[in-house]
Amino acid sequence: MNNHLLSKNVESKVLFLHLLKKVNSHFGFRLWIFIFSAITVLSSCNTNKLAKGKEKDVKPFVIYPSPPEQARVQYLTKLSTSADIGNSQSLFSKLILGPEKAKGIVKPYGIAIHKGKIYVCDQYGGGMEIIDLEKKDFIQFRPKGKGTLRAPINCFVDNKGFLYVADVGRLEIVVFDENGNFVKAFGEKEKFKPTDVFVYNDKIFVANPASNKVNVFSKDSLNKLLYSFPDIAPGERGFLGVPANLTVGNERVFVADFGHSMIERFTIDGKYIDSIGSAGDRPGQFSKLKGIAVDSEMNVFAVDAGYDHVQIFNKDGKLLLVIGGHYQEQGPGGLIIPAKVMIDYDNLKYFQSYVDPAYDLKYLIFVTSQYGPDLINVYGRVEPKVKPNK
Repeated sequence: MNNHLLSKNVESKVLFLHLLKKVNSHFGFRLWIFIFSAITVLSSCNTNKLAKGKEKDVKPFVIYPSPPEQARVQYLTKLSTSADIGNSQSLFSKLILGPEKAKGIVKPYGIAIHKGKIYVCDQYGGGMEIIDLEKKDFIQFRPKGKGTLRAPINCFVDNKGFLYVADVGRLEIVVFDENGNFVKAFGEKEKFKPTDVFVYNDKIFVANPASNKVNVFSKDSLNKLLYSFPDIAPGERGFLGVPANLTVGNERVFVADFGHSMIERFTIDGKYIDSIGSAGDRPGQFSKLKGIAVDSEMNVFAVDAGYDHVQIFNKDGKLLLVIGGHYQEQGPGGLIIPAKVMIDYDNLKYFQSYVDPAYDLKYLIFVTSQYGPDLINVYGRVEPKVKPNK
């Protein structure tokens, strides 16, 4: 039994004994027996319900592209409040104190996930939310002292569980350990406004629109600035207008240039390769380009806040698919001013139950919406199940 379950059991026993004491003092032994029996029945019913599983309303799956074409992406679920991950409050606590008020996200932007924990940069309130899918906990992360966050916009969690936060209020990258303790903060003294951060091997890549560049820092204790790119004059291909978001994969750096409405691709040492997209309202073009991500096949996912959707390109820059769309028109699966997209291969088990049984889940696609009822939208890359040979 883990500490979390142990603490819940202790809490339940204390609250139960407190209730029995009050009942005994006011109503006597017979009503004490009646209350005990009633609670036992309620607990039994609740256990039976959990054992059988919650009955779900049968709803059609939201898939992309629409039939009759082969489904490639399925909308799975949303996460907006603590109620969306299940209620961990004990039965006895509910009886005595009443149901806990749901905690919520207000205006999310950046998002990261590591070992069942989702980290959300909330632009309202100067802090973050941490959603623990395993323990069903919803934590409002508001560090104090040297770790105080002013305007966290994007974040990244490395393989050791260290959290890196791009804070446009502090004008620094703020680092916390796996337990949420402040470790350090770093940045440049001049022309430094970090809007995104990504850790790749032994380097930390930071989008810096204040200098129209990507700054690359060492991951060691000194966090020394190693180099910046691109070294390209304004007006030339590859110059970054407003490098708002970035991601790194397969020795390539992908930068979402909000200023030029295109995705710029560079080598890991900062040499310009090519670009994807342009300004406009046609498929493959962008209105308000924001978050980007890449999967293991180097397909590129790009958020367009102007049209409330995510466009997916292959490694050659060809448009493959569009997911999302205006929430007001399609409801669940739609977006309202989306900001960030993230790909995850490691936490499929928490969302497997939402997948159409005819498909296998390959990876997860998280997209944040800054407004509306569905703030963290979870999609899945799916493929038809292979039927066994008879």
